[in-house]
Amino acid sequence: MRHSKHKHLLGVKSAHRLSLMANMCCALIENGRIRTTLAKAKALRPSIEKIITLAKKAHLSEDAAKKVHYRRLAIARLRNKKSVQKLFDELAEDFVNRTGGYTRIYNLAIPRLGDAADMAII
Repeated sequence: MRHSKHKHLLGVKSAHRLSLMANMCCALIENGRIRTTLAKAKALRPSIEKIITLAKKAHLSEDAAKKVHYRRLAIARLRNKKSVQKLFDELAEDFVNRTGGYTRIYNLAIPRLGDAADMAII
């Protein structure tokens, strides 16, 4: 099946996009919310949802090997052990009863000064 195959390219190369998504995911985990452009927020949402799902699976798992496996998958995506530790140890408990849709995007009414880009809070 073709589910979740659409990618937001953001007009940058793949290495730049992967680094951007990893940095934005870490910032979102550390701060709880970030202010960014609407296009970047829409691109960030699937990435952060998959990482939160890994944390939730690790929290619900009884097997220690699976917990380590999910944590290592998250470290491979985020490249920041501090953010992964906060997500898995503190935030995962909040998402146990939720089946998806962990994040929400709020459009801001005022565009960014300089280039008038649509802004959002995720």
